[in-house]
Amino acid sequence: MTKTIEFYFDFVSPYTYLAHKRIMNIEKTENIKFIYKPILLGGLHNLRKITPAAFIKAKKKFTINDCEIVAKKFNIEFKFNDNFPINTLSLMRGALIVDTNKIKQYIEKFFDAYWAFNFNLSDNKITEKILTDLNIDIKKFFESINEQKIKDLLKKLTQEAFDKEIFGAPTFIVNNKLFWGQDRLDYALDEYKNSI
Repeated sequence: MTKTIEFYFDFVSPYTYLAHKRIMNIEKTENIKFIYKPILLGGLHNLRKITPAAFIKAKKKFTINDCEIVAKKFNIEFKFNDNFPINTLSLMRGALIVDTNKIKQYIEKFFDAYWAFNFNLSDNKITEKILTDLNIDIKKFFESINEQKIKDLLKKLTQEAFDKEIFGAPTFIVNNKLFWGQDRLDYALDEYKNSI
């Protein structure tokens, strides 16, 4: 029996953004708890020896078109980012150090900045502006994400995802069953509902 759905995410993934938006609506209407699990998708791909779609021209073109179709279907504001892909290392470490009372806002703001508003999150000035809007101390934030224990924790979570045979994001785990892709969210929900 499970009471939660684990959601493995990285801000760099457009499909993960779309899944996140759907999750937000689900949590408003249903008593279902999602546990957000930060990973470094690039690191996971390296462990798996996977070439990401971003570096395969035909796959990237398909991904852009497909994400636009999904966004339209679910009425999600979406703009494929002009600066895709970026290194999300700092942002994913940030998801490990932000206070629990601000983590949902943090995730929402950075997902929106990248996939709705087309901001270049490689630009520290933009990151700092978002952190300021969230009332997060910028100096403390960058000090914390550079602590060895935080670096190690993100590596550990990414390794754990690898060990669970996860190979991409978004991935959902329910009852130790793996569901990969935003289009498998409904299947994860079915597994959840059938187990309570």
